[in-house]
Amino acid sequence: MEMSVNGLIMDPPSLMLEKLENSKELDALERVDGCVPFSHQVAGHKYGINNTGVLQHPDGTILKHLQPPPRGPREMLFYKQVYDKDCTDVRLLVLQKHLPKFYGTWAPRESPHELYLKLENVTRRFLRPCIMDVKIGRRSYDPFASNEKREQQIRKYPLMEEIGFLLLGMRVYQINSESYITYDQLYGRSLGKDTVKNGLTTFFHNGKDIRRDAISLIISKIKSILRWFESQTQLHFYASSLLLVYEGSSHRVNGMKQRRVETDLQYNHGSLTRSGRTHSQPYCTDLSLSERTINGTRGGSVEDGENIGMKHQKEDVLEEGVEVKMIDFAHVFPSDGPDESYMYGLRNLLSNLEQILKD
Repeated sequence: MEMSVNGLIMDPPSLMLEKLENSKELDALERVDGCVPFSHQVAGHKYGINNTGVLQHPDGTILKHLQPPPRGPREMLFYKQVYDKDCTDVRLLVLQKHLPKFYGTWAPRESPHELYLKLENVTRRFLRPCIMDVKIGRRSYDPFASNEKREQQIRKYPLMEEIGFLLLGMRVYQINSESYITYDQLYGRSLGKDTVKNGLTTFFHNGKDIRRDAISLIISKIKSILRWFESQTQLHFYASSLLLVYEGSSHRVNGMKQRRVETDLQYNHGSLTRSGRTHSQPYCTDLSLSERTINGTRGGSVEDGENIGMKHQKEDVLEEGVEVKMIDFAHVFPSDGPDESYMYGLRNLLSNLEQILKD
């Protein structure tokens, strides 16, 4: 039975599946080039086909509807600049590893002018992904926002300036009940400076234990993103988020290895097909997942990765259990100084996560 209290939604997988299977809306969507609603969306706007939000393409990628101007074109331009095949900016090339891979734009055959961003499904390799969307920065409006927009955003979460981040939504797999607990943005907005750590702890609690292993690995990845921000002064990010993912299955290591092998075989045997129209090729990336090296960088062969040495293999297997990606770039602007607002949010997020480990 579904329950909803103070932003908390509990829905067993069997009930969720039954709802989807019986949904006329889903039947309609399946006729649109085989795309279905993305089941792991925890936050974000609802745009696109039947106002459902993010879609999943039959090839496993996800489709994010291009928002109205200027937000949508600005986000598309950002992805194109970062993944431009002729990009020589070292900082943008480094940034690629912190973003979902970008595969150009896509449109349904029946609506060729309705554009979507075609992106990597970061959750694809996980069996039971636990997912949290965290908005980062001391303010969630950009410098060109109207006074009305600024006041609206501040009213939504007055503590953004002090805390530096906001939990927009999360789905946490509970191993005892084999079901997900979902928290929406109302829960995140209910958290104050003395309780936001508890909210983060909730994300890492599987119904039995706090997943300290996942916290440690996610801290490492967030620190890597922070180092990138400390090295650059060319971009400022507003209303952008971090997507945190960890494997919730109790059989996570073996399960993920098998899932990754299946995924690689699927891609390598040509099942990454195109439904609808793909308007541009991937920028500075390759569709074959198997061509990634051990550390996740582009290029090289499997043999090249093996030659790096056995000392990285244990670390690589552990990192398979978590992922951290920056998402949502409708408010990214050129700058001539460091992004202090975003870095403040990252540092405070790190501080809270590190405190959970100490408690």
